[in-house]
Amino acid sequence: MSDPRALTLQRSIVPLGDRKKFLEKLKTRHAYYVRAGCKHWVFEEAELPGAFIEFIEAGDGETLSRALAAAPDPVLDRARIYQEVGID
Repeated sequence: MSDPRALTLQRSIVPLGDRKKFLEKLKTRHAYYVRAGCKHWVFEEAELPGAFIEFIEAGDGETLSRALAAAPDPVLDRARIYQEVGID
């Protein structure tokens, strides 16, 4: 396996009255991470509107670390990075 992919996640609970503003912020975050060479996914809990989880992935830990360090909205626990495990 070459350099393992790296991933981090962030959970957010957003009051329904702030949801629209939060979604706009997510658009900005998404554009930033794509420009930084990362993939960015956001999911909302089906049974709990306003409970979001974001995944930010890069091809390697260094790229992810740089993107997190320069992010406009810092990830709360950017030191917690997960690396892909080869299970072939």
